[in-house]
Order: sequence, then C-alpha cells, then structure tokens
Amino acid sequence: MWNDFFGLLKKDFRLMLSSKFFLLALGSLVLYSCYINFVYVKLDQEIYPVYLYDPQDTQSVTSEYVTKVESREALEAAIADRYSVGIVLSAGNPELYLLSSGLETTDHYRMLFGEAVLNGTVDGQAEVIGVNNKEVKNRREITAEFLFFELSAVGFLGLASMLFKEKQMGVIRVHGILPICRPMFIFSKLLLLLISDLLFTVLLTNINLGLLYALEVLPAVLLQAGILSLIMALAGFLCAVCLPDFKQFSLFYLVLAVFVTTPVFLAGQTGIVWEWIIYHPMYHLFTAMKSAYFSMPTTSVLYYLFCFGSIILLFILACQTFNREIAREG
Repeated sequence: MWNDFFGLLKKDFRLMLSSKFFLLALGSLVLYSCYINFVYVKLDQEIYPVYLYDPQDTQSVTSEYVTKVESREALEAAIADRYSVGIVLSAGNPELYLLSSGLETTDHYRMLFGEAVLNGTVDGQAEVIGVNNKEVKNRREITAEFLFFELSAVGFLGLASMLFKEKQMGVIRVHGILPICRPMFIFSKLLLLLISDLLFTVLLTNINLGLLYALEVLPAVLLQAGILSLIMALAGFLCAVCLPDFKQFSLFYLVLAVFVTTPVFLAGQTGIVWEWIIYHPMYHLFTAMKSAYFSMPTTSVLYYLFCFGSIILLFILACQTFNREIAREG
C-alpha cells in the first residue's frame, strides 16, 4: 500500500512541476514581497485635514493641523471629500462639521481627531499601535491578507487544475481498473498542496515580517494556513469533479471570487458593517488568519470543531464524488 502511495506522490509531484505550479507560487511570493517592502510600508497615511471657519475672527490659528477658511461655502467645499473635518466657530462655540464617508469606523476616528484638535491635545501622529509601530502593524496586516487570498485561490485552483489535466490524460479511467485505494488518489494531492502552502506561508512571513516576528506568530499562522488550504483544496476538487471542463470551472471560480471572497475583504479591511457577515464561513477564516498574525490566535473550540468537521465532511464527499466519476468514466 505504501509503495502505491509513494508512487502517487511522485506522479502528482511531476504533474505539479510540469504545470509550473511551483514557478507560479515563487512568482507570487516575489510579487507580494516586493509590493509590501517597496510600496505598501512606505505609504504615509495622511492625518485628517481640519478646516476652521471663524466668521467673527475670534481665534488665531496656531495648530499645524488646522487650515482657516474665509466662508461657509469654502468650508463645505473642503469637506466635500468626505475625509476632511470641519470646525465652525459660531458665537464662540466650536462645532464639528463633517460629511459621512459611509464607514462608521472612519467617521468615528475623524470625530475623535477633530475633538483632539479642538482641545489642543494633538502634538503629532501616533506611531505606536499596541506593541507594534505603524510599519510593523502594516506588515502584519497586509501579509495576513495576501496570504489568505493566495491560499484561497491556490487551494481552490491548484488541485482542480491537476484533476482536469489527469482527466485529459485518461488517468481517471486508468485508476478505475487499478487496485489502488481511491482515497489515496485525493490524499496524495492534498498532502503535496498542503506542504507547498505551508512552505509558502513560512517564506512569505519571514520575508515580510522578519525572523523575530515570524517566529512569534508562525505556529498559529501555520495552523490557520493548513485549515484554509485543506478546505479550499477539497472544495476545488469537488467542483472540478462535478464540472465537465476547466473553462466552466474557471467561470465558476470568478463568480465565487466576486460573491464570496470580496464581501469578506470589504468587511475585514474597510470597516463596512454587515450584520449578516458573521454567518459567512470565509469571514471567520479571514479573521482567524489576521488574529494569528497579531499574536492573538483564535481559541474558540466551536471554530476549530467547525473547521475540522468541514475538512472531514469535504473529504468524504470528495471520495464519494470521485468514485461516481470513476464509475461514469468506466
């Protein structure tokens, strides 16, 4: 049995090499790392501009964060970007004036900053965020997001593309008559994909967080990466078996990416509040990945029961679906 399994591993490894799987993964690693190190961490997020309208000229502007405007119309034009904050001094009473950006979190921060300017308690931008400075916080956040979406895509597409190639080569039909344990056919692919995803996780984390921070977060991150890799790979395998060709599968993946992963990204990154998002399984995987990168790994027993239960269920469904496909091919 073990000889058969190692034979499957060798065959699948050669298939991954011939399909340039590792080359594409290396390209993604280089692209993500270059963007993080040379672009993202160098972006300086501007502090919210504050505009003051003082019709009676009762206050001289001394703060570097405040720009004085001469009319109410100029104030309204300045805050029309829904990012700036306005202050109106009417009869000596200061009043905050701003237009909603559509995000409750952002509006809250804008109001806090405007109040701090009014009270004269702003002396510079904050550099320390918890135990992380701004650069480390940005590195952790963007690395977690890139890893999540990379593993989601690679897991779903990687195993499925291997299966479609084997369909074209007639390998599925051959396996129908060979005395090989059929679950091994799936397990060998899962194992190779899992190892490659974990290696990608280690490299991406070390390159973009540095060895010291990487050693701190990798145990929790590798656990989340393994869960995500297995779930997406098994889901991709099921879809690949059920759909007749790779074109239809690719179209299905595009629809899935738009309607499944996009809401997760918007809710997790932009602060958009949707009450229903807590029922979205991918959202919990996404937040668990980000929590792991910030050294706050998820400890919910229910979460892990759901994840491992989903992996077992998907594997059983994959085996049953694969058996039906072999029977149909035969």
